[in-house]
Order: sequence, then C-alpha cells, then structure tokens
Amino acid sequence: MHVRTGRFRLYAAVAQSAFRRYATYRIATAAGVFTNTVFGLILAYTYIALWDERPGLGGYDQAQAVTYVWLGQALLTVMALMGGGFEAELIERIRTGDIAVDLYRPADLQAWWLATDAGRGLFQLLGRGVAPMAVGALVFDLALPTEPLRWLAFAVAVALGVLVSFAIRFLVALSAFWLMDGAGVTQVAMLAGTFFSGMLLPLNVFPGVLGEIARALPWSALLQLPADVFLGTVGGADLLGTYAFQLGWAVALFAAGRLLQAVATRRVVVQGG
Repeated sequence: MHVRTGRFRLYAAVAQSAFRRYATYRIATAAGVFTNTVFGLILAYTYIALWDERPGLGGYDQAQAVTYVWLGQALLTVMALMGGGFEAELIERIRTGDIAVDLYRPADLQAWWLATDAGRGLFQLLGRGVAPMAVGALVFDLALPTEPLRWLAFAVAVALGVLVSFAIRFLVALSAFWLMDGAGVTQVAMLAGTFFSGMLLPLNVFPGVLGEIARALPWSALLQLPADVFLGTVGGADLLGTYAFQLGWAVALFAAGRLLQAVATRRVVVQGG
C-alpha cells in the first residue's frame, strides 16, 4: 500500500511539474491562443458556407457544425494533433542515449511519460482551449450544452481521448529505438491524426467505406467522439458505447506500448553490454 501511494505521489508530482513547465511559456501560449482563434474564425465561416449549401450535412445543423470547429481548436493542443507533446523529447533522449538514465529511474517509463503528458494536456486545455472557445461563443451562436451532466460526460470523453492520444504517440516515440530518427514516423502520425481525428472535417461527413474506416480508427477518439458527446448526438447506451470504444483502443495501444517497451529495453541492454 505504501509503495502504491508513493508511486501515485511521484506521478502526481511529475504531472504537476509538467503543468508548471508549460505554464512558464506565457508568450508562446498567448501566441497559440491567437493562432487558434484566427484559424477558428476562418474555419467557422468556411463551415457556414458549406452548411448553407448542404444543410444537415453529417447529421449536424449549422450551429453544431460551427461549434465543432471551436471544439477542434480547443482540443488541438490538448490531443497534440499537430505535435508539441512529449514524443519529440523522448525521441531525442533515445537518439542521444539519455534514455538509459530514464530506465534506471525507480519509475515505469510509460507511466512517467503519461504523467508528463497529462500535466501538459491539462495546461493546454486551460491555457489554450478555453479562450478560443470563449471567443467563438461571443462571435457565433454555438450549440453549448445546458445540462451539467453533458459537460461531465464531455470531460470523461476528453480524458479518454488524451489516453488514446498518448498511447499512439508513445508507440511513435519508441520507433526511434530502431529508426534512430523518429521525424518521419512523427510526420506520418501527425498527418493521420489530423485527417482521421476529424480535425479537417467531421468524420460523419466522410462517405461510405472511408467513413466507416475513419470512425473505426483510434484517432476518432481524439476529437470526433468527444465532439459528439459535447453536441449531444450520442447519449444513453450510445454514450457508453463511445466510452467503451475509447477505452478499448486505449487498453490495446497501452498494451502494445508495454510490449514494444519491453523489446526496446532488451535492445538497450544488448547495445549497452
């Protein structure tokens, strides 16, 4: 029990430290808020024009579609869809060999970086997510939830999405054990995440087989599903199904990460002698 409590305190301290670390970059945060807001305005007016031509596209009315835009801007950095997470640092530590120090820590590698990413994600939600959403609500008539339980359900979906996002990026970072330069894999993952999360267009708009495949991939757990929870298009049994989908992908990807970590650790031991 004392060991578990100690580990929890350790990872909580790591998350708190990561939160404070990102909070020190105030100018970068302000610039990010400005950028997200500008892109949000551009995309919102684009969506308005599109939904004027195709009312009800993807099962959304125009207010829901515009709200989806601002949700995307709010969650962009939370889910690290365009990078900016822990993976670049971990890849660099693998490349330079500093990962050996991490493996000697009395802490699990995967859990350590998860705690780091959790602190980062929480700051990005508060520091870069709330302000653009507030601007969107001032400029447009957004479809904001009126029930507190839906806000809570959305928070759960976002938390599960962060777990899936971390698990994907952890696998991407571990590829550096074999490639020694994870830039290519990182770029591919970013492109896949941007497209298949629904950042460009809601996945509900994608036609036929492409839409079915996109909605079945883990990236849909990062934006599309939290947005549907926020917009109230899923509820009851469907809400539980949404959570099960996100949790299922999180468990599967975390397990893959554990396996790859074990293989990579043996590789470090062999290379290190």
